[in-house]
Amino acid sequence: MTAHRTRGSQDADDLDVEEVLALVKDDPGPAGRPPAPAADRRPPRDEPARAPGRRAHATAWAEARALAERAGRPGRTGRRAPVSVPLDTALGLTLAAPLAALTDLPSFDTSAMDGWAVAGPGPWQVRDEGVLAGHAAHAPLTDGEAVRIATGARVPADTTAVLRSEHGRADAQGRLHIDADHAPHTLAHGQDIRPRGQECRSGDQLLAVGTLVTPAVLGLAAAAGYDTLTVVPRPRAEVLVLGDELLTEGRPHDGLIRDALGPMLPPWLRALGAEVTAVRRIGDDAAALHDALTASEAEVVVTTGGTAAGPVDHVHPTLRRIGAELLVDGVAVRPGHPMLLARVHDTQHLVGLPGNPLAAVSALLTLAEPLLRTLAARPAPEPYTVPLRDAVQGHPRDTRLVPVALRGDHAVPLHYNGPAMLRGVAAADALAVVPPGGVRPGEEAELLDLPWAAGGIGVCFT
Repeated sequence: MTAHRTRGSQDADDLDVEEVLALVKDDPGPAGRPPAPAADRRPPRDEPARAPGRRAHATAWAEARALAERAGRPGRTGRRAPVSVPLDTALGLTLAAPLAALTDLPSFDTSAMDGWAVAGPGPWQVRDEGVLAGHAAHAPLTDGEAVRIATGARVPADTTAVLRSEHGRADAQGRLHIDADHAPHTLAHGQDIRPRGQECRSGDQLLAVGTLVTPAVLGLAAAAGYDTLTVVPRPRAEVLVLGDELLTEGRPHDGLIRDALGPMLPPWLRALGAEVTAVRRIGDDAAALHDALTASEAEVVVTTGGTAAGPVDHVHPTLRRIGAELLVDGVAVRPGHPMLLARVHDTQHLVGLPGNPLAAVSALLTLAEPLLRTLAARPAPEPYTVPLRDAVQGHPRDTRLVPVALRGDHAVPLHYNGPAMLRGVAAADALAVVPPGGVRPGEEAELLDLPWAAGGIGVCFT
């Protein structure tokens, strides 16, 4: 597939905090009064907080993502202490210390091929014994001698070159010759030998702080002598499932529905780099929500539902009760506009997802993804665009996030993309970012990759 990765116009994820706050300041808000910067918005002591659900200024989608990313940076959350973890648990984490070689690579002259180690010009008399990988050093060769050698074996001292198996032949007297039909007549000095330190010398910096640990990084670390890596720990996340109408098993009945978010969110959060410490079912109980939130030791609390202004929507009142700071209170995006982001205290944030499943996915990628990515010190994905095969109708004012499937060099918008539906996103590779007004057939749209389709390290569900 040919994807067009481009910075294009400046993306909100590239803005610094001053530029982000300027976006908010430049919007006159209700009645022409400039609102306080979103990242610092708090009700004055003598002014009551705005009632839940009454969003006088929904944050623009790109701005909301930038604010969520900024919320996770050191200075807002305090610097997170690095941890040392075994190699087999480091996949998907970020290096918190440079990776320096603990040994030369290779640590001795090594044969790059199966064949013969030879000394001097040929023909050569072949020794009876051979040299295998993992064995002690072999006796030095003298001019006119050769010895069978395996790939990866330590080259004997005074070896001139390695003659590949397919390039040599033995005569009736057991002497080794270069096979003129399959090889050059001469061997270059050092041919097919990996010299000690060819890849690196002990102490060389191999990878910098901030490098994402991929399978290849794990292999390099092991080769360089590491048993553990110093990394940024996964941010701890807790899921609070709200709603009395939710069933945990069986079919929907009598006005009750199955909980789709309880099973979906923990693996999705893990794919975004979080360590999910608990999933709690709270129901529509304000006291239980207050107790769960104040007792949580997670760095990110994710709630489902309860972010609107209905009679059992307790998220806003609970946040006011505990003195939390609303950073984002409603986003100009469909589905998912009632989402929110709050700073509970210096080391804890709450991401409030709407209760409708696709709306919750929208909020997850809008607010939780940049927050968790920044807390985990993961690099931001490179923005890219792909032409859409079909037209997508836009919202008059808000951004839309629409499930799409990647087909060749274009993306196909999928049906079943209503706020309460998961059928579309279950078959999707990405979500297309559709600006107000929509997208015409063949017009390019930015895509947000889904973790299982991104082809990257994000596919880390365990």
